[in-house]
Amino acid sequence: MNFHGTEVRQKALTLLRGDAKNADVARKLNVPVGTVGYWKHLDRAKRGECPGRHGPSCPRCDGRQLDEAAYGYLLGLYLGDGHISHYSQHRVPNLMISCTESWPGLMDACEAAMRAVFPDNGVCRVRKTGCSNVKVYSKHLHCLFPQHGPGRKHERPIVLEPWQQEIVDAHPWDFIRGLIHSDGCRITNWTTRMVAGERKRYEYPRYFFSNKSDDIRKLFTDALDLVGVEWTTLARGSDPFTISIARKPSVALMDTHVGPKH
Repeated sequence: MNFHGTEVRQKALTLLRGDAKNADVARKLNVPVGTVGYWKHLDRAKRGECPGRHGPSCPRCDGRQLDEAAYGYLLGLYLGDGHISHYSQHRVPNLMISCTESWPGLMDACEAAMRAVFPDNGVCRVRKTGCSNVKVYSKHLHCLFPQHGPGRKHERPIVLEPWQQEIVDAHPWDFIRGLIHSDGCRITNWTTRMVAGERKRYEYPRYFFSNKSDDIRKLFTDALDLVGVEWTTLARGSDPFTISIARKPSVALMDTHVGPKH
């Protein structure tokens, strides 16, 4: 990836302010035409020459109304399989949620939540081997997801801001559904019992949620407590990575509000 210094950028802006075409400036300075267009946009916005708003608004910065239910779901997805990245100093950061190709309904729900939370921003899907990355680009991602930071999530504290906790408390099922859709599953277990001298097979559903972060698991179980779902912890060796929901009334609640991924 090529990075262009301040001198090259200033030469480009001088030519652009003189009404030179983007393609001509790109050819003259050996800079990608997309980069030239981006520099021109930033320069016009800085000088107040862009028509209308100078960029998508932000619920945290501008007080724009936030779809809290969609945000609760997206927050759950982010804490499980989400990642915020920057490709270069000139690119807008993006939130990426990795979704397995076998669950197209999950990808649709993820994309719908992104569009509801970021109605003025671009959302796209990038196909990879066996999965698709659903992405949204916004300069305000850090405003809405302050948990972003260097390193893996399970290697640093994950604590919700008070305003985030209020949303989770008001929409716990959306948050739970997002976490299950990212790092959880609904499976069918089976066992056998002796009935009248004959061994019979019985099947029963249960939910699992696995995450290495103690903080994220605690957020999940706190939300479960809020909605009356009973849960237990399953340890893998000495590490309690997995939360299990197996009691029939609790599974019924989960089926009503979450259901299997599809």
